[in-house]
Amino acid sequence: MINQYKFEDGPELRDLFITVDDPESHITAIETFITYRVVTKTTRGEFDSSEYEVRRRYQDFLWLKSRLEEAHPTLIIPPLPEKFIMKGMVERFSDEFIETRRKALHKFLNRIADHPTLTFNEDFKIFLTAQAWELSSHKKQGPGLLSRMGQTVRAVASSVRGAVKNRPEMFTEMNNYMETFSQKINLLDKIAHRIYKEERDYFNEMKEYGPIHTLWSASEEDIADSLKGIASCIDRCCRATEKRMAGLSEHLLPILHEYVLYSEILMGVLKRRDQIQGELDSKVDALASKKTEKDQFSEEIGKLEDKVERANNALKADWDRWKQNMQWDMRSTFINVAENNLRYYEECLATWESFLTSQTVDLHVDEDSEDRP
Repeated sequence: MINQYKFEDGPELRDLFITVDDPESHITAIETFITYRVVTKTTRGEFDSSEYEVRRRYQDFLWLKSRLEEAHPTLIIPPLPEKFIMKGMVERFSDEFIETRRKALHKFLNRIADHPTLTFNEDFKIFLTAQAWELSSHKKQGPGLLSRMGQTVRAVASSVRGAVKNRPEMFTEMNNYMETFSQKINLLDKIAHRIYKEERDYFNEMKEYGPIHTLWSASEEDIADSLKGIASCIDRCCRATEKRMAGLSEHLLPILHEYVLYSEILMGVLKRRDQIQGELDSKVDALASKKTEKDQFSEEIGKLEDKVERANNALKADWDRWKQNMQWDMRSTFINVAENNLRYYEECLATWESFLTSQTVDLHVDEDSEDRP
């Protein structure tokens, strides 16, 4: 089956379809965890079958993300939802938490599938197709302790050196852009959560007024119909408010938080690019200070120059793609919120206008009956 995925500049054909669903709880003597079913359908020739079904837990998704970062240090790897949640939001392993995480994991895999480079990563293919024991065996073939220690040492050394000497202006501009973006998206995320909390408090308070007016109508015979009408209006507005809250929690809040995480990822990608650049700068400085071993240093510098060029080209291409997708996501999300708000106010306004009109008609009827002899 071939489908289309819409970008801002037009449709793009897809040949890989991934669904994350069917969360399942597992309780052992030492831990409790959730696994999710990952179903993959594809028409790609490099896959042995056209359909796969495996179960994965959150740790498996973390492993995949780390492997992608290792293989593609200057590509923008999509964010995963955090392992732990903020206190006071939702309880861990509650239905709401599990469903929110399921949607985020689904988006994570489909973001990778839509990426022109990441989609062909071998670890991604193994993640989608390998049974649990096969994946566990493959994980053990990852980088060893010494390799990971070497990466850590290089990262620390790069941070100690400070800013790189020969960073191209383009990447300085990217860094400045991301610092501003991070501030603004974090602020938007906080405002959106505050709006949602105020909306929830308003909803909880408003839904108490319907039953109050219904009970009141039982003791006020003269205005019983009017009180019941008010109760009905309040009930309809409560349902409209609930729908608007669902729109915020399903569309606005997740996309804003996703880009909060993206801002952290982008800053990490820029730092990794600087580390590669810094490694080249240190070799160039070492060559300038040494009179011997110049041939060896020259060869190493040549390899590092190629590495820096590849890293720069990868980041430049991914940066343009990320910005395009980000702008598309933000535009469509805020348009969706605006449309939901319009429908909400139109529905509530129509509800109360209908009620007031009926009350005016009843009042005129009563006045006419009183005027008759």
